[in-house]
Amino acid sequence: MRLLIVKIFVCLLSVCLLPSCANSRDIQNMAYVTALGVDFENGEYKTYVQVLNFSNIAKSENTSLGKKVPIWIGKGHGKTLALSLSDTNQTSQFPLFWGHLKTVVLSENLMRRGGKDTYETLNRHYEIRYNVLVFGTKERMEDILTQKSIFNLSPLDTIMYTSVQNRNQSSYVIASYGNRLIANMNEPGNSLYIPSISINKHTWLEEKAGRGMFEMNGAYFFDKGKVVNWMSSQELMGLRWATEKISRTVLQVPLEDGQIGAIQFEHPRMRVIPKVQGNGDVKFDLKVMAKGTVRDSDNATIAVMEKKAEQAIQSEIQKTYKVGIAKHCDPFKLEETLYRQRPRLFHQLTKGGFFFLNEHSLGRVSVTVKITSTGKYKEIVK
Repeated sequence: MRLLIVKIFVCLLSVCLLPSCANSRDIQNMAYVTALGVDFENGEYKTYVQVLNFSNIAKSENTSLGKKVPIWIGKGHGKTLALSLSDTNQTSQFPLFWGHLKTVVLSENLMRRGGKDTYETLNRHYEIRYNVLVFGTKERMEDILTQKSIFNLSPLDTIMYTSVQNRNQSSYVIASYGNRLIANMNEPGNSLYIPSISINKHTWLEEKAGRGMFEMNGAYFFDKGKVVNWMSSQELMGLRWATEKISRTVLQVPLEDGQIGAIQFEHPRMRVIPKVQGNGDVKFDLKVMAKGTVRDSDNATIAVMEKKAEQAIQSEIQKTYKVGIAKHCDPFKLEETLYRQRPRLFHQLTKGGFFFLNEHSLGRVSVTVKITSTGKYKEIVK
């Protein structure tokens, strides 16, 4: 009997020592940070914290498309990024939960000062994950973080969170996760870039009123953690032929008599071949392989379409290269390729941080286009 009483006492004591849920919070009593904007102005950091609640995020059979749901933005400032974020916490009525942070947007001012410290500070927070999309912008942070998707859906349904423009036909710039940017930040050359995001106010209308939508309008190129220059999406058109991740992109093909055809390409491949010259300079040959499907031929033959497409792709690459050289950017990663294959020569050419690429560094651009399909219509002549 005494042994039974002792066992019961031990069990009751164990139950009393178990942690309770007294200090836990209900999920509806927390503010979920989904995006963070960081700016630097007048010698201090300015942060913009986008907060969504379940009415913004949750989808159900009762969800009403077009119903406007408010987006909350918390602003803070401080001499350091940590102090700026702490300034926002002081007035938040609910605890901020950072485990759902999906996007960080950096202002141009901050990136020209250097954005590496910003990401290192964020990574010290145990709730923030490494796979956070990073963008730069020229827009006002309030405009970026309050922009909604089509049908007034939440910002989580925009390309700023899903990077869905990677699969768009006009995508030339691929969004990057923060962990990949940090891994490549110290790599040699000026080829590291962060896509820039903007608001296009001219394409979509809600009835007769214009509605802004996100688009990637270019990219910021970095060297040693600081911005070198910015290139627009139009200037970066040749970059798509070096980006195998692009699932589809459409090329306008100039034909005879001012006619224009169209070919949709998927996963193009580019090979960079550095060739050392007798005087110690380096020329880079580029070999491109692209397979595509005819979208519009204007009765041109496959052979003509392929030849004209090869010429158009070659022209795009050369134009992008020339603009990049003028802005000290290296969109085709020529310097990095030399570093991988001839590191001693690379260090000789870049001694003192010298940007050695020039208009003569680009050698032969060889393009091979293969049309694999003519679509549902078969009238195109082989």
